[in-house]
Amino acid sequence: MSYYQKLEQHARKLSRLDHLSAICGWDQSAMMPSGGAEARSEAMAELAVIAHELSTADYLADWFEEAEKEQLSDAELISLAALKRQWMMHNILPAELVEQKSLLGSQCEHAWRTQREENDWEGFKQNLAPVVKLARQEAAIRSKATGLSLYDALLDLYEPGMTSEILDGIFADVKSWLPQLIQDVQKKQKNEAILPLTGTFPIAEQSALSLDVMKLLNFDFNHGRLDISTHPFCGGVSTDVRITTRYDETDFTSALMGVIHETGHARYEQGLPHQWRDLPVGQARSMGIHESQSLFFEMQLSRNIDFAKKLAPLAQKTFSRETDSALTAENLNIINNRVKPGFIRVDADEVTYPAHVILRYEIERDLIEGNIEVDDIPEIWDKKMQAYLGIDTKDNFKDGCMQDIHWTDGSFGYFPSYTLGAMYAAQFMAAMKKVVDIEATITSGDLSPIFTWLETNIWSKGCTLSTDELVKQATGETLNPCFFKLHLMARYNQ
Repeated sequence: MSYYQKLEQHARKLSRLDHLSAICGWDQSAMMPSGGAEARSEAMAELAVIAHELSTADYLADWFEEAEKEQLSDAELISLAALKRQWMMHNILPAELVEQKSLLGSQCEHAWRTQREENDWEGFKQNLAPVVKLARQEAAIRSKATGLSLYDALLDLYEPGMTSEILDGIFADVKSWLPQLIQDVQKKQKNEAILPLTGTFPIAEQSALSLDVMKLLNFDFNHGRLDISTHPFCGGVSTDVRITTRYDETDFTSALMGVIHETGHARYEQGLPHQWRDLPVGQARSMGIHESQSLFFEMQLSRNIDFAKKLAPLAQKTFSRETDSALTAENLNIINNRVKPGFIRVDADEVTYPAHVILRYEIERDLIEGNIEVDDIPEIWDKKMQAYLGIDTKDNFKDGCMQDIHWTDGSFGYFPSYTLGAMYAAQFMAAMKKVVDIEATITSGDLSPIFTWLETNIWSKGCTLSTDELVKQATGETLNPCFFKLHLMARYNQ
């Protein structure tokens, strides 16, 4: 067996441990009784330590040195580079920090589920502070090893090649035109006739509708499922994708849009190159690209009149409301594209959403860099919400700085991926329209031409290309935020 083959075999073993961890994480969020939290936290921490020990085994350095001398194919060389990056990322951190991160993150996340409902900032910050302290330690270690700034060292985990300097420029531009666009669109929509949803939409029926829409989007139910959790997410692994959502019986569109969003994530996972399964090169390119797929499904694909015409009959039939004027395609399209600043990021429309992301990015960047402390978060959050969206969140921690799950487990550096994803999605749609008749495809009910383009240009590539290479190969140029601005202007401000 060659040294490269040994490295592949080793990586597959690690991937199987990650598989177990992912399913345990899903279970913790969707199925586990509250009494199992402590033991589950300890078990997942132990699993993390085992994986870390395997990832940092002394013999791997020799294996990489020998593998680099071997005659490898182009594909194997790409795979070897991905394996080495993963190995280097793992080797940066000491085992005790990995164990503590898993333990503290699991405990903080579990407590957050209750503390958020109770608007208990004082209790939550006691759990968040040690998570932040540990994240700063991780950032310092990664910064020293990579030469990146503290925050960029964490950002690199989710969006390789991206830096806060680049983000600052992109987001500064967005902030220069977004507030005015929000005002203009609200003024324009003020006179639009809209019929509000009325009555109750039972959870069982909402679930049935969600499953029907997932089928329309070609979700593979042999390799995935839909459940309920406090915070919607897509987890599991590519061969066993777990989607979760949360339901509001007064508004079925909230959960449905969430399901469509997570289905985008899931289709990407299910479409990753099977031949590279269990290897780093077969994983998603970056979280920005991952978010581009969920936002392509939710924003680019489903929030237009053509998709609404497919959705309306399904909704009318599922809820037995064939004569409900609020469930016509035209009215649903108006509802789904309504722009209104709100407290909750996951419920935000696509025009105000970037403001939510920029706010979180600026806070977490300064938090990791040591410019602010955990105690400062609520006040800064409120000031930025008022500045960006005109919303007062003072003392409303539940709908303010406690609403997201990300910081509870130390996932600092992730938030920019959402708006980067929206920008990539707009650019992908612009390129796709050159070869696919989107309107005719949606009208036909067979969306396979859309998914074929995504599979060919995005999903099947895995990590074989850098983000810039992937985007340029698919669209003809690297990230160009102008496509996102043009998309918003065309849809909302015609």
